[in-house]
Amino acid sequence: MVKHLMEHLCTTAPATALRPGTPDAAALADPAPDEERVPLHRRGLLPLLPAVLLATFATVDVATSESFRSIVWVVLVPGLAALWCGLRATAVYSVLTVLVYAAVDIHYPGGGLTGLPGFILVMVSGLGALVVCSARLRALRRTDHIREIAETTRRTVLRPLPSHWAGLEQAAAYTTADVAAQVGGDFYDIQPSPHGSRLVLGDVQGKGLDAVACASALIGSFREAAFHEADLADVALRMDQRLRRHQEHVQALGNDESERFATAALINFPTAEATAGDTHVELVNCGHLTPLAVGPQGVRPLKGDAALPLGMLDLTDEAPTSTLVPVRADETLLLVSDGVTEARDADGDFYPLAEDLAAALRRDPSLAEPRRLVRHVRAAAARHAANGLTDDTTVLAVRRNPVLAA
Repeated sequence: MVKHLMEHLCTTAPATALRPGTPDAAALADPAPDEERVPLHRRGLLPLLPAVLLATFATVDVATSESFRSIVWVVLVPGLAALWCGLRATAVYSVLTVLVYAAVDIHYPGGGLTGLPGFILVMVSGLGALVVCSARLRALRRTDHIREIAETTRRTVLRPLPSHWAGLEQAAAYTTADVAAQVGGDFYDIQPSPHGSRLVLGDVQGKGLDAVACASALIGSFREAAFHEADLADVALRMDQRLRRHQEHVQALGNDESERFATAALINFPTAEATAGDTHVELVNCGHLTPLAVGPQGVRPLKGDAALPLGMLDLTDEAPTSTLVPVRADETLLLVSDGVTEARDADGDFYPLAEDLAAALRRDPSLAEPRRLVRHVRAAAARHAANGLTDDTTVLAVRRNPVLAA
């Protein structure tokens, strides 16, 4: 499944990263370092425990009578080493176990030798430990490689966004319901253009790899349309058309995508020449949660004309329209996915986003700063959710760069 997804993503979106600092090619080609190359102090004291047990078993055996021969218990040492050490350390422990067993048993003062059966048992345990350790390290390398693929997939869908870019200051938090996949149906991006700085936050209906592929198609369409189209509503139309073409392609492959749709909120911060000193943004909302303007004065919704979700705009003759919404210089625009607002507590009540923010701002008006705002919303939603956040959750906070605005 991962291979199929990567092949699809390579044909629908450029390879980019989620956070600043894309790993170089060598880092991507070489999986995580072998456990053998990790220093002992970074792995704790577990690799030393087999040595402690080996010494303990030998000492106890010598100190007790022949009716209690604990030396046979050294067969546990190679197995424990296989679980906690690298291949070379496991081999050393296996050889050391055989030598200690032979030395203690042959020179046992009581004369009650365990004999050849015990020696064979220790030899077999050492060889088995090497096989187990080798298999464990191969599994770890395979897991690390799959994790690299998942991270690259996430970086492909959601490219890195500098905190200060395109005249904006932004912060975002993105968590998927599938922790192993690290990517879901939520998507967001900021695209500078000759017409202003455009941003989008959307949520593809459904979950799984099909939703990820759809999100990848939509985010690629937004990046191109947001740069070339002068009207923000035309950007939404282009994304709607891309979603329907994606549905046709998937259906041609034998899968049913006819009911797939996506909600999205698109916002444009006009250029300084276009604003002429006025502070407003353009908003196109295609079935998404209403964005909020968060400032020291409180929280208010950015109300605009409602449109159907992407993939459903052809159901009516009404095209989406952009709405001019006033925004104060000290306000931050907050966009979230429904994974935030649908977080339920033990009584089944949804997380009251606007009410919680209003109360928090009364206590600390500086909470409107994008990074603090994102951290607060993400933490508050997680605390509210009785069973944890079970859906993809995205929080995006954006405002005009206060340095540039000054």
